[in-house]
This record gives sequence, C-alpha cells and structure tokens, in this order.
Amino acid sequence: MTTIRNICVYCGSGPGNDPRFVEAAHAFGTIMAENDVRLVFGGGSVGLMGAVAAAVLAKDGQVTGVIPEFLTGIERPFADGQELIVTHDMHERKRIMFERSDAFVALPGGIGTLEELVEQLTWAQLGRHRKPILLANIGGFWDPLRVLLDHMKSLDFIHTAGNINLLCADRVDDILPMLKKAALTLSETEKMMEAGTAERL
Repeated sequence: MTTIRNICVYCGSGPGNDPRFVEAAHAFGTIMAENDVRLVFGGGSVGLMGAVAAAVLAKDGQVTGVIPEFLTGIERPFADGQELIVTHDMHERKRIMFERSDAFVALPGGIGTLEELVEQLTWAQLGRHRKPILLANIGGFWDPLRVLLDHMKSLDFIHTAGNINLLCADRVDDILPMLKKAALTLSETEKMMEAGTAERL
C-alpha cells in the first residue's frame, strides 16, 4: 500500500473545552481534502466529528459517515457528505469503518473514541491487520494513554507490542506524512483482515 486514500477519524461528539481541539479538527479536515483523502467518520454533525467533516466539505473533499440507527436522534447525522451509511448496530458501524479505511487517526474524544481506538490496537496486536494507527496528540491529550500503555508493557501485560506501530503526532501538519510513510511498508494484503474476521471479532 503506497498511498493513503481513506482515513478513519475517531473523535468526540462534543468539542471539548480546549479551542485547540476544534482548530485541529478543522485543520486536519482541510489537509485531507487538499490531498484527495476521503474522510470516514462516525457520521455525526456535532462536536469534533462535525468540525472535521465540515472542513473536508468546505474544500470540496469526500466524506463518508457511518452511524448506527439508535444514534441518529442524538448526534444529528451529517447529511451534507457524499455518503451516509446508517447501520443496525455499533458492531456493523465499526466493521464498515474498518473496511473503508486505509489508516486510523484518533483526535481528542471521550469513552467512545477511546473504545474505537483501543479496538484497532487490539486487532493489530492480534495480527489481524497492519493499517497505520495514529494519535493526534493535540495539547498532549493522549499522553496519559501513552503512559498507561508503557506501564502495561513494563509489567509484561503487552507481549506482542511488535505488532503495533502506534504513531503519535503533536502537530496536525505531521499526521498525513507520518501515515504515508508507515503505509509505504505495507502491501494491500497485509493491511486487511482475513475474510470474515471483522464479523467474528
């Protein structure tokens, strides 16, 4: 895989209380559109999710939103993108987001953002895929998680860290170059799960 065509962005359905978070979402959405990279995201129109999607569209970029039916009345689906997929449940949502994406970026967010990120790390640790995973460490947001992961490694609870290449960018401008560099080492086969694996996990 020599190019990044689609990026799944995990992020909060709220804006947070640090203006840098929304600024980063806008900036990264602009960068994606300017580089012809499609956004795959949780499909909401509020918070950081809405900010990154609106920024992509403002530069004539491509947006795919994936939202479970039960959230449509809570997060207000982002209806302005080229594609909005309404799923039956969260599991189907995450499977589609995985299948549609070449890489994963975690902007600041809450428990849902953390859960989606950790699931990708788990699948990578188990050898199910090698797609790049990156922490957008805006204002040091992900530093506590990095400390926790290091703590787990030091206590021998993470034995297969070699399967995980968790990238971390403190600057939005560094995100896409880091993902592209990581993708250069992967074949199309290596980035994909075996057929049916996502449904079973």
